[in-house]
Amino acid sequence: MNHIESSGARISRRGVLQGGSLLALPGLASPGMAAQKGKTVRDNLWLWSHVSGSYNGMFGLPGKSRITPVEASFYMGIPNVFMLHRDGTPEPPLEQFALPFEAVRDLVWGIVGDGGQTTEKEREMVLDLALHNPKISGVVMDDFFVGAKDGKVASLSLDQIKAIKQRLHPGAKKLDLWVVLYEHQLEPKITEYLALCEYVQFWTWYGQNLADLKSNFEKARKLSGSAKMALGIYWWDFGNKKPLTLDQMKSQCEIGLELLKQGQLDSLVFCGSWLCDRGLEAVDWTRQWIKQVGSQKVRG
Repeated sequence: MNHIESSGARISRRGVLQGGSLLALPGLASPGMAAQKGKTVRDNLWLWSHVSGSYNGMFGLPGKSRITPVEASFYMGIPNVFMLHRDGTPEPPLEQFALPFEAVRDLVWGIVGDGGQTTEKEREMVLDLALHNPKISGVVMDDFFVGAKDGKVASLSLDQIKAIKQRLHPGAKKLDLWVVLYEHQLEPKITEYLALCEYVQFWTWYGQNLADLKSNFEKARKLSGSAKMALGIYWWDFGNKKPLTLDQMKSQCEIGLELLKQGQLDSLVFCGSWLCDRGLEAVDWTRQWIKQVGSQKVRG
């Protein structure tokens, strides 16, 4: 996603994978198994992902990341994953790249990438994968609202989205459509687009705007109509290219947990996989927080 030193030790790939199968971790299992145990906080957690090494040397980030999306999912105890394209990655064939995601609980794949980038060829490739891969439950449009650039409101037109929606419901399998929305995009002109989506993810790009998270989320919820809401939670202040404070990290997680338990939220989405092995205090704190609250019950 590109709208575009912690006390914790950096982790290794061996450290991530030690201890057995991904499926041994609570929540990293089939949807059926999760449903039998009841709806928990962990069931509603998602990880935003790119290929390993994404954003190295950018946004003031420390170190170089090597962790893969599935490794990061296991390490954080987050069972559901969004996989996004960026700068031509992942390279085809996507079927081969998608194999490790069999270990996660639920998977959504991007059809619009960071900066609102999208091509018909890439969309067709992803749609073909999604319609034939039983693990994938939907597709997502990142950085979708591009403002007034070239007179456009969004990366795709309303007619293009409607055509995609027809492709998402070809028969027995129904794929959900997700879209990303930021705190500085809360304008009435986007409501027609949001009405075509099953899920709206609300993100706060600039760390200082987290002070208004509750009121901004309520504005986003009203604009989103009947769509289910997800709250995006960054582990880094990308807008200002610096770390989030621990107080900012705690606040957004606590607000998200409150909204989740109240039934105002469907999901919490953490960004992102390529931050999990950089020794960030926000990541370390979140990992422990998930251990503490993951088994708590939420509205089903």
